[in-house]
Amino acid sequence: MGYPWIAEIVGTMILIILGDGVVANVLLSKSKGQDLSGGWPSGSGWIVITTGWGLAVAMAVYAVGWISGAHINPAVTIGLATIGKFPWGDVPLYIVGQFIGAFLGAVIVWLAYLPHWAETENKVLKRAVFSTVPNIRNYALNTLTETIGTFMLVLGVLAIINPGTKLTSGLAPLLIGFLVWAIGLSLGGPTGYAINPARDLGPRIAHFVLPIAGKGDSDWEYSWVPVVGPIIGGVLGALFDALLWPVV
Repeated sequence: MGYPWIAEIVGTMILIILGDGVVANVLLSKSKGQDLSGGWPSGSGWIVITTGWGLAVAMAVYAVGWISGAHINPAVTIGLATIGKFPWGDVPLYIVGQFIGAFLGAVIVWLAYLPHWAETENKVLKRAVFSTVPNIRNYALNTLTETIGTFMLVLGVLAIINPGTKLTSGLAPLLIGFLVWAIGLSLGGPTGYAINPARDLGPRIAHFVLPIAGKGDSDWEYSWVPVVGPIIGGVLGALFDALLWPVV
């Protein structure tokens, strides 16, 4: 029991170090990868971020998939449990591990970019390194976007790991990374595609408690959206997959 739980901590930590790390590289002032178009990333900046997140997922799955299944996402864990592919008794421990890993990953990103926080004047950009923020704030529609994105994530993951696809085990993590890359490119525009409650809330808590130079508020008013939307989407994606392929 303890070993898979530790693997979820490590896997989610890897996800956030590389995922939040690429956002920091693009958004923070005087970083080598800073997007100089002004404000939010555009053009090549968004390509860099979505590519970085896709690779982050792939690396995390490669690292711990053989130990815990590399859920690294409460929406995946809950979705799999809903259709009987993961025991409900293990769900709380997995989710706790995922949130711990996400928090630790965010702290490591903060340390890696320590001199850049004071150099960055925009408080919203600093927070965006840790957590998502919608470009048009509409809680209902933002939740819908996160639901759709996570629906595609869980449906896609279950398709990739379905024995009927006859993929080699070494290829699946890379394809899951490509899936997350595709979701970011196609559906990431409205909300920044959290598609993972731990990925958003864990680092948001880190933003709240860390002594980040010149940080603003942690936007708790929005914090429930990237939690509720992904959970709904994860359950719906798993149920849809089970409906399509009930025998497998």
